[in-house]
Amino acid sequence: MFESVAALQAEHDDLQRQLSDPALHSDPARSKRVNRRYAELSRIVAAHDAWQQNVDDLAAARELAADDESFAEEVPALEASLAEAEEKLRRLLIPRDPDDARDVIMEIKAGEGGAESMLFVADLLRMYLHYAESKGWKTELLERTDSDLGGYKDVQVAVKGNSTDPAQGVWAHLKYEGGVHRVQRVPATESQGRIHTSAAGVLVFPEVDEPEEVEINPNDLKIDVFRSSGPGGQSVNTTDSAVRITHLPTGIVVSMQNEKSQLQNREAGMRVLRARILAKQQEELDAEASAARKSQIRTVDRSERIRTYNFPENRIADHRTGYKAYDLDRVMDGALEPIIQSAITADEESRLAAVGTDS
Repeated sequence: MFESVAALQAEHDDLQRQLSDPALHSDPARSKRVNRRYAELSRIVAAHDAWQQNVDDLAAARELAADDESFAEEVPALEASLAEAEEKLRRLLIPRDPDDARDVIMEIKAGEGGAESMLFVADLLRMYLHYAESKGWKTELLERTDSDLGGYKDVQVAVKGNSTDPAQGVWAHLKYEGGVHRVQRVPATESQGRIHTSAAGVLVFPEVDEPEEVEINPNDLKIDVFRSSGPGGQSVNTTDSAVRITHLPTGIVVSMQNEKSQLQNREAGMRVLRARILAKQQEELDAEASAARKSQIRTVDRSERIRTYNFPENRIADHRTGYKAYDLDRVMDGALEPIIQSAITADEESRLAAVGTDS
């Protein structure tokens, strides 16, 4: 059992040697990759050591029980401990998403529901900012389009993590947030007290670590500059500082006007463009991958309704995992961890089942 761990242990030892070499740290990109893989393998090695210790302890207890019945009393507890250690190791050996340790760029866009949907975009942004704060992550508002009545038509935010461990990565947690988020509540503008349903769309992209990861030919870019505009379309700048970048081979278009500098808007636009191109490449790979490598929880169908926020009942429900709780007020303040953990667990279960089918 767990024969594959020997090769992973050897790789872990090799990475440990690389980390002790000062030359590694002169190459930030390579150093980051080595640190991430080392952190991932360290969890597996520790879990395997714990499992092996449980195996040895149980064997010793059974052997000693033949001469001393008091040791027999320890066997059930040791068997339970071994089963728990075995399950933990089994889950850690599931092939991990290679992007899990990456930072992300998140886009939230208003959908059906008009002004109420735009207010909901602002609520979702606040929820994610508070969740990021609770995890010790840093956030950076890249772009936003204000609406006339408050809220946002769309907003883009970068989220940066604080750990090299892929299991603690930003993408490992926020990748499940992509899809349609539906809200049911009485809008502030509703005089009859009727409950309205509206929706917002969330897109999540793993951010590119180094520009060289995604090759972009400058000749493949069409770059337009224009004057920034605010709610209602009025100009808010006297110079052409806003930037629209079109990647001709893919048709991806990115617009940025949040900064007053054209250069800053262009740099932010290129960050988003690289993330979108990387995501498109990954989607194409996923489409060709075996079932064991696909996530049944994180879908590439961005029109899928994944969650409902019911304010009158203070209820939050995730339609993919069956998670339901009556603490929506806390969720909107950033208490997202139980919902996200339900998605992580469901994803692990589906990948475990797929691995078992393929083996």
